[in-house]
Amino acid sequence: MNPQAKLICTISLLLGTTITLSSNHWAMAWTGLEINTLAILPLIAKSHHPRSIEAATKYFLVQAAASTLVLFSSMTNAWHTGQWDITQLTCPISCLILTTAIAMKLGLVPFHFWFPEVLQGCSLTTGLLLSTVMKLPPITLLLMTSQSLNPTPLTIMAILSAALAGWMGLNQTQTRKILAFSSISHLGWMAIILVYSPKLALLNFYLYVLITSAVFLTLDSIKALKLSTLMTTWTKTPALSAMLMLTLLSLAGLPPLTGFLPKWLIIQELTKQDMAPAATIMALLSLLNLFFYLRLAYCATITLPPHTTSHMKQWHVNKPISPLVPILTVASTILLPISPMIPAAV
Repeated sequence: MNPQAKLICTISLLLGTTITLSSNHWAMAWTGLEINTLAILPLIAKSHHPRSIEAATKYFLVQAAASTLVLFSSMTNAWHTGQWDITQLTCPISCLILTTAIAMKLGLVPFHFWFPEVLQGCSLTTGLLLSTVMKLPPITLLLMTSQSLNPTPLTIMAILSAALAGWMGLNQTQTRKILAFSSISHLGWMAIILVYSPKLALLNFYLYVLITSAVFLTLDSIKALKLSTLMTTWTKTPALSAMLMLTLLSLAGLPPLTGFLPKWLIIQELTKQDMAPAATIMALLSLLNLFFYLRLAYCATITLPPHTTSHMKQWHVNKPISPLVPILTVASTILLPISPMIPAAV
């Protein structure tokens, strides 16, 4: 893609996100979402491969349907209350339609079908944008309307997301699809706590963005799109492969690492809200995710590559490693000691 076009798409992404984050009127929030959608489509389809065109088409159709539902929800609320303010969402039907629309935009179960396919059809950098930046505006709308939303459908979608993402990620061999199911599972953790503690949901999103960015940038540096490629990364960058293992374990939420922090606080908050059964189910379902994270970590560092490999072992990476990789990797492994300060902030 030509650099000028890439610059225009990037600026449009920032503009759309900023408009949605700073708006109080539903029409402006919808405009920001539409600018975001139109800006990311050329980035998805830039390789001119049939798979990329298919991914861009699927993404456009799903996002257009979700944006229509957002507009319909706001119009229904305005019809009943006479208010276009985002925080004044009081009509129960509008709340349900908005929950459905945002679930479609984020890729929560049962509206998850498009996300793994779209992520598989684009590059790792565009996949990083889809998994992080593109989820910020819809999550902001959920946070702004969290006081009005019904917790029951959110809880059901959260448990289904954790269960289905863990189950469907078990037999995947493509790293992008595994990260897509990982994203769906983490969105389930955000959705279940959203109504009870919006700040905790936002903290979970920030830490998810931090750790996922480290994983995506590392995989982009070593060009690992499949598990079979991941098995030979130790011949290119042994240190980076070891750090990738720690980052993946942090994404799984193992205790000494940063990823354990949001799950720990969410389970604690759910227990305070008399939702111990839901907290137990979510904790048990996270074991399914742990399995495929361990599988990725095992392929990256512990297994030896097959001796019958037909390609030359590369002792140097062709692409220079981004300076963001070590910073994000370190942050995604050693931030657990800040946990005593979180309850005071939340």
